[in-house]
Amino acid sequence: MTSAAATSNGPPGPGATELTRIAVRPAGGRPYDVIVGTGLLGELARIVAGRTRAAVIHPRALRTTAEAIVADLRDSARVEAHAVEVPDGEDAKRLAVAGFCWDVLGQVGFTRDDVVIGLGGGATTDLAGFVAASWLRGVDLVQVPTTLLGMVDAAVGGKTGLDTDAGKNLVGAFHQPLAVVADLATLDTLPRHELVSGLAEVVKCGFIADPEILRLLEADPTGVADQRELIERTIAVKADVVSADPREAGRREILNYGHTLGHAIEKVENFGWRHGAAVSVGLVYAAALGRLTAGLDDATADRHKALLERIGLPVSYRSDRWTALLAAMKVDKKARGHRLRLVVLTGLAHPTTLDDPDPGLLVAAFSEVAA
Repeated sequence: MTSAAATSNGPPGPGATELTRIAVRPAGGRPYDVIVGTGLLGELARIVAGRTRAAVIHPRALRTTAEAIVADLRDSARVEAHAVEVPDGEDAKRLAVAGFCWDVLGQVGFTRDDVVIGLGGGATTDLAGFVAASWLRGVDLVQVPTTLLGMVDAAVGGKTGLDTDAGKNLVGAFHQPLAVVADLATLDTLPRHELVSGLAEVVKCGFIADPEILRLLEADPTGVADQRELIERTIAVKADVVSADPREAGRREILNYGHTLGHAIEKVENFGWRHGAAVSVGLVYAAALGRLTAGLDDATADRHKALLERIGLPVSYRSDRWTALLAAMKVDKKARGHRLRLVVLTGLAHPTTLDDPDPGLLVAAFSEVAA
């Protein structure tokens, strides 16, 4: 574990397993914990106790879970809770959906003393975070991720975002939650392809900061045998980075390793690809670019493709889409003016930012993933 995100165990509530609390301490911001365990409904009730109202923003697929949380908050925490249903997946991250949520908050009389709860995968927690950040210029937020991707990435760090026709996550705000509650029991019923998709973000953190993650996955590419340790290690990497750079002014950019091409694939595919699948191709591309531009050794570069293939993630993309991909990459959040910026590795766990790379090298790197 990294030092700024050291874990500590706390007593669980009734029916819960032993908890792990991973500290996130954003410089100049409010500290919070990512709570990892099983049977954490009681933890959520304790976190929001004393509030007048809570809005549980959830996708259609989690209607039953949301209703159970609403009932528990009303009974256990004496909170006037409301379920706010939104579309599943990336369809939730649209301005019209955010507007619907704002309308609900207005109708129930939401004030600055109330709390928004984001229940679901990364798309739902991104939406809920933006709704909380923008309502009354900021109300409290608790994230309850229910997917592997949400637990290890989207719900941690205070980034919120909506998609536009121009690209992914181009509208958003930084808004740190009160807490993140990661109940591992929600992963038990998650489809295998969703677990595989989430492992792309786990692999990313292994390459940029914690090589032990890679060793664990190479021993068991399913990620099942060491699931809790993998999740806690990945959260610890992100907690350490966002604590030092909560607003992506510098070091936090390393968390975008593999994402410049990954987000472009999602945009070109009209979000028909899962995020983890697109990032997987992006990681192989970033490794190839690092080998060409930053002196990344062959063994580490090749390790990307070998591990991602064993996990079951894609490592190639259509060769005829390069022009569209490049156009999408140029509106990436890291771009500055006409300069494209990508995260690459100089060595294992040594990321850096490549500023305004030679266009020929971009094409050469793409040839390693082009199918």
